[in-house]
Amino acid sequence: MKLLIVEDEENIAQYLAKNLEAQGHSVDIAFNGSDALDMILEKPYDLITLDIILPGLNGYEVCRAARAEGIEAPILMLTAKDGEYDEVDAFEMGADDFLRKPFSLVVLLARIGSLLRRGARNRTASLEADDLVVDTASRSVTCAGRVVELTPREYDLLEYLVRNRGTVVSKQDLIDYIWGSDYLGSENIVEVYIRYLRKKIDVGGAESRITTVRGIGYMVA
Repeated sequence: MKLLIVEDEENIAQYLAKNLEAQGHSVDIAFNGSDALDMILEKPYDLITLDIILPGLNGYEVCRAARAEGIEAPILMLTAKDGEYDEVDAFEMGADDFLRKPFSLVVLLARIGSLLRRGARNRTASLEADDLVVDTASRSVTCAGRVVELTPREYDLLEYLVRNRGTVVSKQDLIDYIWGSDYLGSENIVEVYIRYLRKKIDVGGAESRITTVRGIGYMVA
């Protein structure tokens, strides 16, 4: 697999690269946000680890710009910052996972492995729930014929719910599938993203297409 490490501390970047190469990966390194974005747009990467605090463009800006250009490679954001809103911001910008420093190499490798496996899953071309259509090939969503703009994380969550239409999906199932079984953050992140989705797919005061089953989870009927 071709990986990109974006990290301004050279000793950390080289340490990560050495261990990832020992796992059989090919690794490039960028030490600032501007170089990172140029590399992301020039080369196809299977996964990107992206520090938030960087010279030039910060990690949020790099992630947002990459997603705006249609880059779908999994992005694992790394930060020494401490705050749950930093985590939410990272996911809203299009990150696939989030890891706080200091972290163990074992945890990092597990997160990377989980993201790479998730990215390789085969998906059927189209999923439907009444007037809600999820096109898994283009990762696009329409609702009553209206195009719905979703972030990558919002899309993954909605696709999983529609794929399991008629079945109650627990918060933990959603976390395991979307964020990975080694996710250590709050399970309230699911509620945050369900709220985001409802604002985008429910219009005109109609009953929500995503049903909350109290104490269990969520369901698309």
